[in-house]
Amino acid sequence: MNKSQTIRSAATDLLTRVDKSGGYSHLLVDQVIKRNNYSSKDARLFTEIVYGTLQRRMTLEYYLSSFITKKRKIDPWVKWLLLLSIYQFHYLSKVPDHAVIHEAVEIGKQKGHAGIAKFVNGILRNIQRNGLPSLETINDPIERISIETSHPLWLVKRWEEMYGMDITRDMCEENNRRKKMTVRIQPMRTNRRQLIERLESDGLEAVPSQVSPQGIIITEGNILHHPSFKEGIVTIQDESSMLVSEILNPKENMTVLDACSAPGGKTTHLAEKMLDKGVIYAHDLHAKKVKLVEQKAKQLGLQTIKAEPSDARKLQEKYDKEHFDRILVDAPCSGFGVVSSKPDIKYHREYEDVRNLAAIQLDILSHVAPLMKRNGRMVYSTCTVDKEENEEVIRQFLNHSPNFEVDEEFFEELPDFLRNSHGRTEFGLQIFPQDLQSDGFFITRLKWKNG
Repeated sequence: MNKSQTIRSAATDLLTRVDKSGGYSHLLVDQVIKRNNYSSKDARLFTEIVYGTLQRRMTLEYYLSSFITKKRKIDPWVKWLLLLSIYQFHYLSKVPDHAVIHEAVEIGKQKGHAGIAKFVNGILRNIQRNGLPSLETINDPIERISIETSHPLWLVKRWEEMYGMDITRDMCEENNRRKKMTVRIQPMRTNRRQLIERLESDGLEAVPSQVSPQGIIITEGNILHHPSFKEGIVTIQDESSMLVSEILNPKENMTVLDACSAPGGKTTHLAEKMLDKGVIYAHDLHAKKVKLVEQKAKQLGLQTIKAEPSDARKLQEKYDKEHFDRILVDAPCSGFGVVSSKPDIKYHREYEDVRNLAAIQLDILSHVAPLMKRNGRMVYSTCTVDKEENEEVIRQFLNHSPNFEVDEEFFEELPDFLRNSHGRTEFGLQIFPQDLQSDGFFITRLKWKNG
């Protein structure tokens, strides 16, 4: 079996494993690429097949169901082999159909037996002859969005009730597109103009972000292997994520709390905005994740970050009340804003997860808020688009904590194109994936009344 078949065989194994164990594909993809020492070309193909098949899973299952009777039981790996083959048929124009069929049959022989290979061959040749069924026959508009964009029906219904059909459809479609690549400079080691000029001299194309003065959007080329990473002058960060630290806006020599800090992207951004002067106490529940914060700070040469494992709901045992100038609560959440880069989330999460997380978020926020100084500011953020975790958490927090309020001045500090966004409410700003071609995020800033 040649190398390209090995890639598809590995993709079949990984997809089967993710389906069975619920592991995150983005971590497993990196492991497989490193273990097999794939070239950059092979790594791109492998990544495309895995992510593409996962992103389009429900659509592909809909297509496949027309060619397999419901009574026919097939092993999970055979199903995934067929799904990734249909993905290549329909979405990868550079891969010839006959090559897809030949390789799938060979994998069927290798992993199974001649009978499975014959079955796989029959299904794929039937699809090749007759084409895939039309989605036009799905009459219910919400069900059609669900199947067309591979989002669970309960989730599409929920979003439609929250935001209406147009925003929901745009969000689901955006979740299946490849996100733009954005990076953040370390401003004490370079400036944005210099790095853009350097990138362009190295064959990449880049433009400044309008969201953060440290942000750069890569419009052409692969920056992941650029030496600027090893030199600690740049780090990958989504634009929506950059906006969180911009809104908190810490100054030099402040005392700052990052209550849920791992893996450290926002923590290090805060330190850079402070020009590494002052102190940031960075906590996370798990010690392994705290090490990620420390590693990122070391890579970027930042000294102000003091990282330590701790439950955000127990920080009053560690710090006095009214101790911090700035507090960031980037709360654990359902992750429905990062589906484009972590497609597994939309299949593995259930409503019960949302409800449980909202309770934890409110608990964290209520516990941490008294640690803020009277003239301080606190940002609450999540990488989700669910109102129960966002607006409703803030609504309940304000009802239970009458001494706090939304600091409405932060709306005026937003970039012009976000200031009057359709995601703006009295409780904060909901950024949808389609707004910036970035992660979906909720961000708000809180203060003491008369503070």
